[in-house]
Amino acid sequence: MKIKTSVLTAAMAAFTLIPMHARSADKPGQPVVAREFTFKKSQQTKVNYLLYLPKGYEQTAAKSWPLMLFLHGAGERGNEIWKVAVHGPPKQATNGVDLPFILVAPQCPEGQQWSNEILLGLLDEVCAKYKVDQTRLYLTGLSMGGYGTWNLGLSYPAKFAAIAPICGGGEMITVLLSGTDKQQAIKSLGVWAFHGAKDNVVPLSESERMVEALKRAGHPSVKLTVYPEANHDSWTETYKNPELYQWFLGHQRKP
Repeated sequence: MKIKTSVLTAAMAAFTLIPMHARSADKPGQPVVAREFTFKKSQQTKVNYLLYLPKGYEQTAAKSWPLMLFLHGAGERGNEIWKVAVHGPPKQATNGVDLPFILVAPQCPEGQQWSNEILLGLLDEVCAKYKVDQTRLYLTGLSMGGYGTWNLGLSYPAKFAAIAPICGGGEMITVLLSGTDKQQAIKSLGVWAFHGAKDNVVPLSESERMVEALKRAGHPSVKLTVYPEANHDSWTETYKNPELYQWFLGHQRKP
């Protein structure tokens, strides 16, 4: 397994306040007027990640492969990249399990949370460098990564074919107030959530309310698996189950 580094480069962050003449909506003599603020934000960020290429990748030049993006939990943050392989699909691959995906597992810096902007930039770079079937992009994560999965997956549902958040949660408003195009993409997004019934770190209700929001939005087949005796670690059972990976492979976006 290799370690790759992605550099997302742009201009320095800048704040620009642009004074403007009163608009037609402004009313003479009123203490409140309309003005405009332009905010530009960009940064240079180095992203360390683990990369796994499936068996047969080098021998099949014309074939494109599904890709799985894995988001670890809070305990694996930092700058020691191999901590990312402690749990989840990276652990499976490191232990010799043949996974049918290109696996990308970035590391979140200490004291930070998952950034959609950075993750999308990483995906763009990996898709440009490797033989990726972009109709079969899959997303999964645990705990903090479960939150990241809900956030990224529901913010950009047309990007992914399926997501599997584990012991995480999200913002219901992302689902309920989505525009028409995003609502349609959400309804066709494969969603399978997992949680432990006795989780005392992230309550089961976090997953339940997200699943309920999707159902209210008209999602036809969202799934939730609850392990009756599991505490926070609902990921070990999930990621060692071959059914999860077959479920992922059953989902594909239209080109």
